[in-house]
Amino acid sequence: MKKHKIKSFCKINLSLRILSKLSNGYHSIASFITFCDLYDEILIKEIYGTKDKISFSGKFKKKIDKKNNTITKVLGLLRKNNFLKKNVFQINVKKNIPHGSGLGGGSANAANLLKFLNIKKQLKLKKNQIIEIANKIGFDVPINFERKNTFLTGKKRKILRFNNRFKLNILLVYPNIICSTKRIYQKNKKFSRFRKQPNFNIMNKKKLIIFLKNEKNDLEKTAIKFYPRIEKIINIMNAQNGCCFSRITGSGSACIGIFSNMKTAIYAQKLIKQKFPKYWSLASKTI
Repeated sequence: MKKHKIKSFCKINLSLRILSKLSNGYHSIASFITFCDLYDEILIKEIYGTKDKISFSGKFKKKIDKKNNTITKVLGLLRKNNFLKKNVFQINVKKNIPHGSGLGGGSANAANLLKFLNIKKQLKLKKNQIIEIANKIGFDVPINFERKNTFLTGKKRKILRFNNRFKLNILLVYPNIICSTKRIYQKNKKFSRFRKQPNFNIMNKKKLIIFLKNEKNDLEKTAIKFYPRIEKIINIMNAQNGCCFSRITGSGSACIGIFSNMKTAIYAQKLIKQKFPKYWSLASKTI
């Protein structure tokens, strides 16, 4: 049977404010989210048999639970709700997005697989059904259905999409630390007051960067407390000419730097490689 290839792009939190802790243990947040030209590759084909064959390859395949992951959760929920019946799949995910980095690789895998199956297998899931399934896998999953600049806000996690796409020059640095999102959120004591939302219609690139420069990631201090090397990366990037701002993405451990042009981003990448030769890094653009 025909094999299909799905690109699963990484998510980047350019800012993240913790507004409150909810009674269910989760948090109400406000976050500006974009996507980068870095993606996992999902190879999928339907096979004969009674059991799915799920595998992971690539540099960042280590420590992924092969029996309980976002791919198996998508298939399990679709079957539980009788949307998939006799279909059995062979799926390999080539992990190009660092695992445990705050770049949302697992959530993106789930969203893209769910979207693919709904179209190719003609599941005829309505939008509210897809969102419901996605939320059961993880709160970040619905964000990945459209690769647009997004503002996520409120305890109901309302998703607001920007009208324009902004091509930002970005440097990603992953210090080979697998951060536990649950642990970072549990230990975080930093909260922000709700701020006025950005203007979604008239905001240009310059105004966007000014807005983001004045934002922050409330989880950063907690992540640095556990992993001090994160602060060193952020400080090095912030010290470079052309760096507009630098901070962690999500709950870490990946650090991001937004630069005025690609030349300065690449220069900063070379400098960090000299100081930390074992760290993974990528100079790219948001999409």
